[in-house]
Amino acid sequence: MKPHRLGLNRWDWASPERFAASVARAEALGWDDALVPTNPLANFDTYVLLACAALRTDRIRLAPFLDNPVLRHPAVLAGATTTVDAVSSGRAHLVLGVGDTAVRFLGLRPATIAELERAVTMCRRLLAGEPMDVGTGRPARLFRPAQIPVEIAAGGPRTLRMAGRTADGVFLRVGRNTANLRAAMENVRAGVAEAGRDPGSLTINLVIHTITSQDPKDIAAISRSMAAGFFEYSPALFDIPGIPWEGPPIEALKKTVQPDFHHATDLVAAGNAVAFLPEQAAQGFSLFGTARDIADQLRAAMEAVGGQVGVVVPHPVPTPPADSDYPRWFVEEVWPLVV
Repeated sequence: MKPHRLGLNRWDWASPERFAASVARAEALGWDDALVPTNPLANFDTYVLLACAALRTDRIRLAPFLDNPVLRHPAVLAGATTTVDAVSSGRAHLVLGVGDTAVRFLGLRPATIAELERAVTMCRRLLAGEPMDVGTGRPARLFRPAQIPVEIAAGGPRTLRMAGRTADGVFLRVGRNTANLRAAMENVRAGVAEAGRDPGSLTINLVIHTITSQDPKDIAAISRSMAAGFFEYSPALFDIPGIPWEGPPIEALKKTVQPDFHHATDLVAAGNAVAFLPEQAAQGFSLFGTARDIADQLRAAMEAVGGQVGVVVPHPVPTPPADSDYPRWFVEEVWPLVV
């Protein structure tokens, strides 16, 4: 049941140089994937950062996490990714989603599932070197094709099904509740079957919020804020395991939390606003506790999806400060208890 890779998605953002240094440190510690959020209003350009990290590292894989077809055309996504791949000597991969926070920061709407599917298909075909009819009278071709995986991060049932039809891999963003993980896998497998694909051709990855605080009160609040964040965008994740929502309507609560429950400036305050959520909700969407607790919770999540996990991303919340020892702690104290 050994997972293949360990991915980190939080870095030192003070400058491109310091970002690259933090990725190099993660590589030295044993992390396998460096994943970089995309938000043009909140950070340096994703692909410039990845290229900077490529020049400072030798082994770690590099990817946006996530990019989307709203802010970048699929041809731009493919071209940027193949550039990072060239600089890193073949270590790039591309992870896409509908947009969510980065898109809403600009007052735009996230991509539809159909738009995301078209983008994934176009990126995969361009990266494979296939000619594409784009209505210009001559086929469009990517200047430097490369065998680069194109993956999707998703939590909703229709998006997961589409990922099974279309992508090279899927990052499951449904928390750690066993019922939700099993339902997610059923949707992915249904998409694979629809497309007549080999089930083994799709990599299954996990992204689970990991609470960095050891304070019980903080854990109680933050775990509920994470749960509310899932309810905010995917209410089905409460319906599947039968978790009740017995408080004010989420639309009313959203007005008091900016930009959303997953990214609130004060996650403890956001969690206290949904203190009515039951323990089942608090336990269903985050990893928390001691190193042993987190390892046990993570192993149970991996078992729920069949044990064959490509990349595990223990997304730290709140975001640790730049000088945090979270990367070392997870690799040295938690990961050995998992693998």
